[in-house]
Amino acid sequence: MTVIIGMDPHKRSATIEAIDAQARILATGRYGTDTAGYTEMLSAGKQFADRIWAIEGCNGVGRHLAHRLVHDGETVIDVPTKLSAQVRVFATGNGRKTDPVDAHSVALAALHAPNLRRVEADPELVALGMLADRRDQLGRARTNTVNRLHRLLLELIPGGAKRFLTALQARELISAITPRDPVARVQHRLIVELIEDLEALDAKVKAADKELRQLVLDRGSTLMQLHGIGPSSAARLLADTGDIHRFRNRDRFASWNGSAPLDASSGAQQRHRLSRAGNRKINRVLHIMAVVQLRHPTAGRVYYDTRRAGGKTSMEAMRALKRRLSNVLYTQMLADQQRREWAGPGGQSGTTPDSSATGSNPHTDPSDKPHPGPAYKANSRTHIQGLT
Repeated sequence: MTVIIGMDPHKRSATIEAIDAQARILATGRYGTDTAGYTEMLSAGKQFADRIWAIEGCNGVGRHLAHRLVHDGETVIDVPTKLSAQVRVFATGNGRKTDPVDAHSVALAALHAPNLRRVEADPELVALGMLADRRDQLGRARTNTVNRLHRLLLELIPGGAKRFLTALQARELISAITPRDPVARVQHRLIVELIEDLEALDAKVKAADKELRQLVLDRGSTLMQLHGIGPSSAARLLADTGDIHRFRNRDRFASWNGSAPLDASSGAQQRHRLSRAGNRKINRVLHIMAVVQLRHPTAGRVYYDTRRAGGKTSMEAMRALKRRLSNVLYTQMLADQQRREWAGPGGQSGTTPDSSATGSNPHTDPSDKPHPGPAYKANSRTHIQGLT
């Protein structure tokens, strides 16, 4: 009999609850996340021979415990936070949160929800995810620095600086300025300091992109060949997606990344609305990819214009484009992974089996599919070229 051990993780503590197949509570406990507490918690779990650990937020605060358990040979599944929150409301009749209640909700969600993702700590992907997070932090720090620089330049120079400002351009602006009063001298000095910070951040961003580019290529990925996908976006896709085979088809992948519209039909009115669910980091990658394609004469731009000419609003056309680009990413990642598998023992590098052609027909319009459906097989090369 399989025992589900639900866990509500925190940085320094974790609350667990073990239930059987009939949802009967077998054990509960609260443990620290240091070496002694983790060892005690693992020993408490090992009293059940057939066990599965269900952890809330394995890509967030629960990642450190999930990876430690996987490293010790335990089976761990990831329970989405929204799913456990819904179960909590139905199980308790209210939305009150306590650690024991959360652990109980996580265990119940894992017991009744099929096809939850099993956590697999691939060292290469874990490292890639950490570097992608670092690259995102550098990007946010650079944006913050540029914003502060703009504010000071506006006070020192009438009209300020142009919107997209580089460190070199900022230096050229202040080189012609001679501060004549105490306020202007302080502003000038702060601007120089911010320019130096910006130059340092630019160097770090450049080094991070170079490292990510090499790691993505070493992984055998061709994602960077797609228009609008850079090193950080490719790294994020690989790290968060993991095994692309865990998605039965491209529609499942779109549902996971939040680009699949939700059915909001009522009676005779048939309509769909934007989904706010899914992996928001991957959804951001799709948004950036769409914006880049719209700025250039690409097939994505043609597709967007066609939808606008057909009566769609700009937001609806953008949503449809992101849904189509999700299909492109799925096809590309599927082909890459199958190529790696085919190049293993008994295979030849650089070739793919016929099944790697699973993709979408460039002459059909799957962008408005509200829910997963049967996969369609077509030539992957034709599909990729259709929107890159």
